[in-house]
Amino acid sequence: MKTLILGGTREARELAAIASGERGFDIVSSLAGRVREPVLPVGAVRVGGFGGVDGLREWLADNGIDAIVDATHPFAGGITANAAQAAADVGLPVLHVRRPGWREEAGDRWIRIPDVSAAAEAVAGLGDRVFLTIGRQGVAAFAESAQWFLIRAIDPPDGAMPVRHELLLARGPFSVEDETALLADRRIEVTVTKDSGGALTEAKLTAARALGIPVLMIDRPPLPAGARRVETVAAAWEWLRQAGSGQSAGRVE
Repeated sequence: MKTLILGGTREARELAAIASGERGFDIVSSLAGRVREPVLPVGAVRVGGFGGVDGLREWLADNGIDAIVDATHPFAGGITANAAQAAADVGLPVLHVRRPGWREEAGDRWIRIPDVSAAAEAVAGLGDRVFLTIGRQGVAAFAESAQWFLIRAIDPPDGAMPVRHELLLARGPFSVEDETALLADRRIEVTVTKDSGGALTEAKLTAARALGIPVLMIDRPPLPAGARRVETVAAAWEWLRQAGSGQSAGRVE
C-alpha cells in the first residue's frame, strides 16, 4: 500500500518509522521545505510544495498513491485543505493526525485569539516586552508594533520584523527551568504563541504560569468539513492498517 504522509511533525516521523518497517507498506513522506535543516523521517522523502490542489491531484495519480495521512503542523491549514480536496476528487482515503491542543490550568492567564492578525492587535495593550513564539511565519504581522519583542524561531523570519526586537534561533524541546530563566532575564510581560499542543514546547506555558505572565493563545484553524481525525500515532497506524485491506478500491488510476 503506497501511502503519502504529509509531515514535518514528530507524529509524522513516528508513523513513517512504524509503517516503513512493515511488509506491504510503501511510504513517501512530504515536507514543505520551510525549515532549512528539517529532521528527516525514515524512508523516501520529497521536499517542496505540490502546486495547489491540481498539482497534488496530479502527483497522487503519477505516483500511484493509495492513501494519504495528513500529519502536518496543526496550523498548516493550506496543505490540509488541499489534501482533503484532492483526496475527495480522486476517491482516496485520507486521515488527519492532530495532537490534542494545550489545556488551560489553574493559574494560567490565557487570552484566546482566533488568528495571528488578531493577536497583533490584542498584544498592544498587554505589556511592552513580548515573547513571540509563533515560528517564523506571521512575524510580519507585528512589524508595526512599538513594543520590544523576543522572537524565537528555528529559522530567521523572511519578512519584516518589529524595529525593537531580539531574534533567538532555537529548536525545542525546552525545559521549564530554561524557559523560566529566559522569561525572567528578558523581563517578559506577555507571551504570544500558537496552540500547537504537545510536550516539545509546552514548558513556556508552565513558566508563564509560574511568573503570572499572560499568554495570547492563537486558536488552530478548523479542519475541513467531515474530516476524519485521530490524535495519536497508534490510532493513525491502526487506520492505515485497516485502509490497507481495501487499497484496490481507493487507488488512483
